[in-house]
Formats: sequence, structure tokens, C-alpha cells
Amino acid sequence: MSTLAELPPLREALAAHGLLAKKSFGQHFLLDLNVTRKIARLSGAAEGTAVIEVGPGPGGLTRALLETGAVVIAVEKDARFVPLLAELAAAAAGRLTVVQADALEADEPALLSTAGAAGLPARIVANLPYNVSVPLLVKWLRQGRRWESLTLMFQKEVADRITAAADTPDYGRLSVIAQACARAETVMALPARAFTPPPKVDSAVVRLTPREDAPAPELLAALERVTQAAFGQRRKMLRSSLKSLGGEALCAAAGVDPGLRAEAVGIEGFLGLARATRA
Repeated sequence: MSTLAELPPLREALAAHGLLAKKSFGQHFLLDLNVTRKIARLSGAAEGTAVIEVGPGPGGLTRALLETGAVVIAVEKDARFVPLLAELAAAAAGRLTVVQADALEADEPALLSTAGAAGLPARIVANLPYNVSVPLLVKWLRQGRRWESLTLMFQKEVADRITAAADTPDYGRLSVIAQACARAETVMALPARAFTPPPKVDSAVVRLTPREDAPAPELLAALERVTQAAFGQRRKMLRSSLKSLGGEALCAAAGVDPGLRAEAVGIEGFLGLARATRA
């Protein structure tokens, strides 16, 4: 039986299994282990921790995560990669569980429990498929402080939206929801040429650390409603864009200027508006 150090290079493993990236799944592979090892280090994965990885594909990031000593649960939708990942699991001394599933529907606490990792500090680390990256992020943000951190790769434009400050061009609904729930920072930039096949855009890794004062589910749901209304008509002033939720009266209750447009309102202002809708 091979050890992790004895596994063939990723390109050889892909060729042996006749595997190519599938456009319909938004797949772009990271095959440079120097890059994947840096992502693993940035994530804080280590012995005594658990990591859920989504979309491992050929397992480049998976290998790097296993090298840290962490217990890894790899969730892969594409059945073509399961045999290749099974070879990796066989070399991982029981620290890799491969699950064929759609991550949007996965029950992460159940996965941790099945892998014997329910009591370990847990992280999510992933080179996310581009076509489901935002829905997955919102799903995990809704789960609150279950996670030590989320270290996720996005298209650069999505990363910029997640980390944008108020009154900047990229600031929007995703910025507010992400930053209300977590401290978000871009920790690594990756050019398109780092991937196989290269996508048409550059990418970036964002690390999100859940806030101790992250909104409870009911307040987060209200925040989602408020931001949807405000940024859905972002050229209008709040008195108009939030009319269906109370307009000027709602803004007065929250202490927010109704003459502002959505992009000028900070995170605390939106949280105030969300609380006022529930008052």
C-alpha cells in the first residue's frame, strides 16, 4: 500500500484514470502542490482538526490538507473522481473519508460524525466550483460558529465582492451578509494560468472567520430580506427601495438616513435596519 509520499504526481494520476475537467461542473484543477500547500497552511488545518473539502477533483488540495495531519472529509459530486480519491484515501491511514454527494445538499455535521471527527475543531477549505460558490458560501455562513474558519477560493470578482467596504464599487448584498457573519480577508491571489484548464478569470482565496456576535438565524434572515430590497434597487434612496419594508419609518427606527443609497450604508446600518424590521 502506498503512503502519501509515494503517490504518483497529480498529472500522472489524472492521465492513468483518463480524467479531464468538466465544464458543466465548473471544474478547474489546481495541480501545483506548492500552491495547495500554501492554501492548507493559510487555512490553519493541523493535526487534531477536521476539514471538510468540497470539490476535491483529482485531490491536489486534499493531499496538502492530509500532509498537515488533519482529518479530511472530501465531498465530490463528480463520480469520475471517486476511484482516484479512493487511492488517496488508501494512502491516508484512515484520515480521509470520500463522500460522493452534492455539497449544496450535504449535512456537514453528519459527515463529521460519520468520519469520527464530531468533537474536533472543524474548518471548510475548498477550491470551489465556480457555478455554486456563492450558494455554498451563504449556506455555510448561515451555520454560524460551527466552523473555526472558511478558507475558500473564488473567482476574483466574487472575492472582491465578499471583502468590499461600503462606498466602493464592489460593495453589495454579498459584502454585507458575509461581513455581518464573519471577518473576511483575501489571503492569496491566483492567476488563471495556475489552473488546468485555465479559466477565463483570475481567482483569489478568501479566509472567513465567524464572528462571536454573528447574527442569530432570525436576524440573518431579516438582513437577507433588507439587503435584497436595498440592493435590488441600488440606484434608489432607501426611502424608496425599502418602501415595502417600511421605508422612512423603518430608517427612522434604525437611525439610518433614508436619503442614502444602499452602497453608502455600512454593515452596522444594515443590521440596524434588519433589527427594526423585527421590532
